[in-house]
Amino acid sequence: MVKDIATPARTKEILEKHGFSFKKSLGQNFLIDPNILKNIIYHAGIDKRSGVIEIGPGIGALTEHIARAAGKVVAYEIDDRLLPVLEDTLSPYTNVKVIHQDILDVDLNAAIEEHFSDVDEVTVVANLPYYVTTPIIMKFLMGKVPIERMVIMMQHEVADRITAVPGTKAYGSLSIAIQYYMDAEVAMVVPRTVFMPQPNVESAVLRLSRKTEPPASVIDEEFLFKVARGSFVQRRKTILNNLQTSLPQGKAKKDLILEALSKASIDSVRRGETLSIEEFANLSNALYEEFGASEK
Repeated sequence: MVKDIATPARTKEILEKHGFSFKKSLGQNFLIDPNILKNIIYHAGIDKRSGVIEIGPGIGALTEHIARAAGKVVAYEIDDRLLPVLEDTLSPYTNVKVIHQDILDVDLNAAIEEHFSDVDEVTVVANLPYYVTTPIIMKFLMGKVPIERMVIMMQHEVADRITAVPGTKAYGSLSIAIQYYMDAEVAMVVPRTVFMPQPNVESAVLRLSRKTEPPASVIDEEFLFKVARGSFVQRRKTILNNLQTSLPQGKAKKDLILEALSKASIDSVRRGETLSIEEFANLSNALYEEFGASEK
């Protein structure tokens, strides 16, 4: 039986063997608790018919648990110093391929075609560096990448923002952008003590599952997200005030914005945080001809 990588003693042993030191700029925090990893695999719902994309495998702690459960794992690592470490720690697992590349530079649709043509479904499982969590998630969603699920360790505060509902403090443009595509739930909260080194913030595992269809029909998804972002420029201001600030020539076109709000049955004195995704969709459709189409 191969000893788990994710214990404090084994992690220290691996780091010392390879003379590895953490790079703060890459947000490296390695998991040292096998039970947390088993829980992540459980929430990912993967089996031997699954292909898994992992981002930032580190020294392979999560990777080996994925490899034991899944049919195939492709892990993207940006830090070239970790490549020999991973070659060593993952040597017992023949179903893992490590690629030295920044996930934000990867053509994800082409990668899935190349590496996962022989699996039933593809899932993303990752302990993500906090500084780059949102761009990575949005790259998968906006790129229409054919994945069923994303199970991701992230900063607890960001997970709360992603899962937030209208009328709450955490609800914002990030909640709208992700919930447009995925059902989002916090699967578990993770204490700092299970990482080496310990991060300064609490973590959570977020489970995102692909919606069969979006909650509303929109003319242009990018414009929907632009309107949503613009509606939260200053949270305490009304939606009318924020749209006047954020839309091109918004102040001069106040009457057109009021007309669009009326068409979408939205009171102009409401705040952005009270609008549902459906209401944002109706509003973006009503604004599109005047403020969105011209940008195309």
